[in-house]
Amino acid sequence: MKKGFLIMSLAALLISGGCGTSGQPSSAQGAQATPQTEPVPEATNPVSGKLSFYTSQPEGDVTKLIAEFNKKYPDVQVTSFRSGTEEVTAKIAAENQAGKVQADVLLLADSVTFEGLKKQDLLLSYKSPELSKIPKDFTDPDGMYSGTKVMATVLAINTQKAATPPTSWKALAAAETRDAGIMPSPLYSGAAAYNVGVFTRTEGFGWDYFKGLKANNIAVVKGNGAVLNAVASGEKSYGMVVDYLVAREKAKGAPVDLIYPAEGVPVITEPIGIMKQTANEKAAKAFVDFVLSEEGQKLASDIGYTPIREGIPAPQGLKSISELKVISSDISQLTNDRDSDKKQFTELFGQ
Repeated sequence: MKKGFLIMSLAALLISGGCGTSGQPSSAQGAQATPQTEPVPEATNPVSGKLSFYTSQPEGDVTKLIAEFNKKYPDVQVTSFRSGTEEVTAKIAAENQAGKVQADVLLLADSVTFEGLKKQDLLLSYKSPELSKIPKDFTDPDGMYSGTKVMATVLAINTQKAATPPTSWKALAAAETRDAGIMPSPLYSGAAAYNVGVFTRTEGFGWDYFKGLKANNIAVVKGNGAVLNAVASGEKSYGMVVDYLVAREKAKGAPVDLIYPAEGVPVITEPIGIMKQTANEKAAKAFVDFVLSEEGQKLASDIGYTPIREGIPAPQGLKSISELKVISSDISQLTNDRDSDKKQFTELFGQ
């Protein structure tokens, strides 16, 4: 009898212990009840696989970005395609027409480019947790893209050739700079395409400004890098180019300087976004998070870009967004008119 009583008491205790005193399920019950609500530990579900990255960043900067990302996510094999924004978007259009866009993540020059992709329903909505530190003016409200940097187009001069540093964009159309100016083509550079859209819709400029540049025999080359090389070498004395390239070369000792003209400057933010057809959504989101994170933005600053994230200062020689006089135009109009702007530019310059 005593033995039977002990067995029954033990059973009662086990049942009582299984129910718990607080009304919470036991660990065994929790394991059955929580798979849909508890996140899977990262160790059992790591970020891995292949990631295709299309960008207009300079090749060296792409290499540094991928290397730093891989320090955090070593199991992701990142491949990149790098060209001017207009050529990258042409590649995406061709791939889409063929049935499948190969890119997972895009980082291209300007928001107008991403607005165009958004209109085509090619982007995936992703609101990164890092967006809380990114100014809302530089992010898409639907989560399709976010700016990653602040890049102003400025006047570059060769300090050995330009006797008096200019203060106005009109210097590129002045008689004393005839044959001495150079600019990037909007048919290749997204920044240049954005500049054409903004300048032609800004009072005091318009298409008459570009007609003046043409009459002054300004050279038009493929991209911003080619513009800077021409100015740094002394082949040209004046250039229209993104600011970070000039500051970077000046820091290396090149005879160049940058000027923020009095009328103001067009600004692009080199947005990042994920393609809707991505084959590796988890890795794509991790890549976006890294670029926008404090770590990723400090890397951008170290490379020489003005970060877009709040609290991280601009590199020496560059201005932050709060210090800039920005000239801009309605993004919807810029998006709708980009093709016609490029066509009109081609008719004017014969590109």
